[in-house]
This record gives sequence, C-alpha cells and structure tokens, in this order.
Amino acid sequence: MKKQTQAIRIQAKRSHNREHSVPLYLTSSFTFEDSEQGRAIFAEEIPGNIYSRYQNPNVDEFVEKMCMLENAEAGLAFSTGMAAIFSSIAGLLKQGDHVVASNALFGSAIQILTKITAKWGIECTFVDGHDIKAWEAAIKDNTKFFFCESPSNPGLDLIDIAELAALKQGKDIILAVDNCFATPILQTPLDLGADLVIHSATKYIDGQGRVLGGVVCGKAEYITEIRFFARHTGPSLSPFNAWVLSKSLELLDLRMQKHSENAMALAEALQGHPAIEAVKYPFLVSHPQFELAKKQMKYGGGILTLDIKGGFAQVQKLSQLLQIVSISPNLGDTRTILTHPASTTHSKLSVEDRAAVGITDGLVRVAVGLEAIEDLKEDFLNALNQL
Repeated sequence: MKKQTQAIRIQAKRSHNREHSVPLYLTSSFTFEDSEQGRAIFAEEIPGNIYSRYQNPNVDEFVEKMCMLENAEAGLAFSTGMAAIFSSIAGLLKQGDHVVASNALFGSAIQILTKITAKWGIECTFVDGHDIKAWEAAIKDNTKFFFCESPSNPGLDLIDIAELAALKQGKDIILAVDNCFATPILQTPLDLGADLVIHSATKYIDGQGRVLGGVVCGKAEYITEIRFFARHTGPSLSPFNAWVLSKSLELLDLRMQKHSENAMALAEALQGHPAIEAVKYPFLVSHPQFELAKKQMKYGGGILTLDIKGGFAQVQKLSQLLQIVSISPNLGDTRTILTHPASTTHSKLSVEDRAAVGITDGLVRVAVGLEAIEDLKEDFLNALNQL
C-alpha cells in the first residue's frame, strides 16, 4: 500500500460507535477492569493505556503515521519540536559525552548545546556541516552524537546524510537529523543511514499554523531510552494537537508538492532582481549543492532565502510594502511568511556565528505558502521594485 494511502487510512481502533473519523480522546487517564489489569499494564506484561502523559490513542495514531512515513522502527511525540530535540539529547547522553553538530542549526538548538547540556558536562563541537573532513576531525574517543539539519534553517545548506552516516560506521555514535524543512515526503534520513529523525511538527506536519508539536522517529533501542526520559519529565503532546497533526498528515504529500512548486517558481522569478544580492533555493542550479539536493531530495521544499541589498533598513521597508505576505517567525503554513532571522529566530547568536552560516542583516527567509503563484510573484515584485 502506498504511503499516501496509509497516511489517510491508518487510524486508532474504532469504538462501538463505529465512527468514520477518529474521535478526540480528551482524557487525562484511563480505567482498568480490575486491579490485576492495572498491575499487569504498569508492569508492561500486557499493553494498555494508563495516563495521557505516557500514551494516548490520538498520540499513538500520529506517531504510527510518522513512523510509517519515515520508515522508522519506533517513535515518540512531544509538545514541541524543541522538546523533541532536548529529550533526544538528554535521554541518550550523559556527563562526559561529546556531541559534534553542524553550526547551521536552529537558534534554540544551539542554545541547548551551548548553555544547557554544557552545564551537565556534555561537550559540543560545532563544524561546517557540509565539510565531511571537519566532522571527521572533530570526532573524539567520547563522541556519542552527531546532530545536523538538512536543509539548514535558515541558510538552506545541505549535508550529505549518507556520507555522514558512513563516517560513524564502526563507532558508538548516534546520528540524528532534523528533517523539519524537508519532511518525510522529500527525504527519509533513516534510509540514508541516520539513526534518528526529528521534526518540529508545528511546521509542515501541521501545515496551517494551528498547533505545536514535535516527534522523534528511528531505531527502537534509542526511542526506548528517550521514552524513559520523556515519561518521567513530561514533555508530552496533547491529544487535541495529536488529532490535528494526524489529520494534517493526510494531505502532507499534496501540500509539499505544491509548496515546492510555488517556491521554485518564486525563486526563478526573483533571481537577478536588482534589489536582491542573491536568491538561494536547493533546486536552483545556482545553489552550491544543487547536485546533492537533486540526489537526496524529491523536491526542493517550500523555503527560499533572499539577501536584500541595503541590510535591515531595506528589509524593514520590504516588510511594509508586501501586501499578502505575513511577517512571522513561523514557517510551513498555507500562508506565505517572511522572517528576518538575524533579528528574530537567530538573534541570540553572535554576529560572528551568524556570519559563519550566511545569516546577514539583509537575509530574509521566505516560507512559500499555497497561494496562487501569480499573486505571490506580483506581491514580491511590486514590493521589490519600490526598494
């Protein structure tokens, strides 16, 4: 059965009411037939629901779909994408362990690795993500974890996941890939040799800017360890959000095709505009890793970046001139969104660290939505022509 069909047809078990659409299980806890059943479920001798912090039918359905899409053995859902990242690191690592991470990570992920886990004696070395020799040189005897995004947020740098996976062969290193920008529709990192794949489900998985969520999928042995950490620290996904996210997966394939089609068309339309220093999009021939993008991804995704001449002053003017584009730190919505990373999502990084990953004062991230492409072209060109 094709994945698109499974994304629609995988459902929690029907109740006696014979519902066609899965109901919401808005309950904090579950009952037992008797004390013996409760004992057996707690002892994990038999399966069963206990408490929605541990599991819930809506959450289980969402996780099952995500594991199917990512070709994963197991998975776990979280309240946010950052909770998923933090729980993966905290659940799998201990004092004295070493992480090698791409320097092109979402700002909050960098804060976790430099300000939070560092206090627990977990060391991190940041490297130029697409330089495989830098990854190799950073490996120490106590290196236990590789972490990267591909494409990266916001610079759209790509990492050869298969090449990075080959580097850890024979070593006790876990490779985790943030697949938020690509989604499992465009690439499946586990098939390229990754051990874990992480999503902020808030973005494309939801697709309409409604709810928060996160998910980790991958090898069962690692998910088991992360589940222990999460079960006792409580970063659980709400049943309502899980219900929304599971429903959203039914259209993820169609949405990602259209996001990618619109983004490609907009990138092509804006290339060479005199107000723009550079347009970056994975499937543009001008992208420095175009060949890798074509090899590793099905489509180019819904994100492009524009480096606006004149820096923040001109970005500010552009944001005021755009008529139908939203100004927001989010992405993955049906509505096109413009973000200025240097002053928002990556503002806590030093100027030097931002420069190292291509975040200039003039860089804007455009999360291209599902509007009619002619309207988007017209809106951007009208605004840019006035700069």
